[in-house]
Parts: sequence; structure tokens; C-alpha cells
Amino acid sequence: MQIEHHDLAHEFPDFKEKIHLLKMENHHFARLFEAYHTLNNEIEQAEKNDLPITDEHAETLKKQRLELKDQLYQILTSA
Repeated sequence: MQIEHHDLAHEFPDFKEKIHLLKMENHHFARLFEAYHTLNNEIEQAEKNDLPITDEHAETLKKQRLELKDQLYQILTSA
């Protein structure tokens, strides 16, 4: 099974520099980024290692990741 990478550099390649800058200068963005990164790693590890996880729990994690990604994108486009 191929694992899709959802790190922000892959998701928003046009914003790589802005992501780095905001991580350094915006504490709220940095906290959201860290939460997104942690959650994304958890999802990728579960998928990569075929960890036992219910479909409902996997769906919940993915929805949380999407919500964080939406918040991060909103900051990226408004900053």
C-alpha cells in the first residue's frame, strides 16, 4: 500500500518559505503546525505499519488533520 505524504511542504509547495517564516515568527501558527505534524505522523505510521486502528478512529484523525490544514492554510493566505 502506497502511503501519501501530507506534510505541509507537499500540501502547499508554493508556501514553503512562508511556512518556515511563520513557524519562527507566529506562535499560533507554530502550535498549529506542530499539532498538524504530530497528527500527520500518527496517521502515516498507522498506515505504514498496518497498526490496528478502527475505521472510525482513522476517519476522526483524518478529519482533525484536515481541520488543522484548513486553519494553517487560512493563516498562510492571509498573512
